[in-house]
Amino acid sequence: MAGHSKFKNIMHRKGAQDKKRAKQFSRLGREISVAVKVGGDDPESNIRLRSAITSAKSLNMPKENIERAIKKGQGNDPDSNYEEVRYEGYGPDGVAIIVEALTNNKNRTAAEIRSSFSKHGGNLGESGSVSFGFERLGNISLNKSFVNEEALFEFLIENETDDYEVGEEDYIIYCDQNNLHELNEKIIQTYGQTNYSNLIWKSKNTISIDKETADKLFKLLEILEDNDDVQGVASNFEVDEDVMSSLTS
Repeated sequence: MAGHSKFKNIMHRKGAQDKKRAKQFSRLGREISVAVKVGGDDPESNIRLRSAITSAKSLNMPKENIERAIKKGQGNDPDSNYEEVRYEGYGPDGVAIIVEALTNNKNRTAAEIRSSFSKHGGNLGESGSVSFGFERLGNISLNKSFVNEEALFEFLIENETDDYEVGEEDYIIYCDQNNLHELNEKIIQTYGQTNYSNLIWKSKNTISIDKETADKLFKLLEILEDNDDVQGVASNFEVDEDVMSSLTS
């Protein structure tokens, strides 16, 4: 399983649910606003907006929150003039990290991200310094209770998508980024509501790390995840089960 998925599972168990939920709503609100600014407020013609609204609904984001985010995107509120920024760098032991952010103050965000890296044994690199080792893919989560793995595998083969992972409670499905929305709609129609659908950076190769490195790295990833401007963090680490259990026990 990809390193960052494991990290998120740890944070899910450790973190306060209310805080996590508020963060998710905040991120989705920004994504909806930016999607409206970039492609207009019609979900039928704006695939990015449609995907963001689908993800928001799957997380039970209140309808009024979604509508407020759409209105922000339609207006000229300076506080909602978010820009998309990607930061790339290395964590402890050369683990590659990509940080995606939506910010209305690039100088502030860059300073915060750089500081987080340097304080936790990493360093921020130039644009493109690590992204060559990742693929940009669509990412969909579906509850395991909706379908058995064999049936899902057949479905994914038929739809020219057979790259997936099995999590504790869900299947994590990967697809060509251009097919994300269409595949998500097919899965919903066939099996039921997905947990989320979004674009991610998936590492082509992983680095196995020991407990000491994992401890430092998780602190860095947690700080990055907690930054209000950060929308997503991807990495290329792998932790074996013994190390993982020693960190969570």
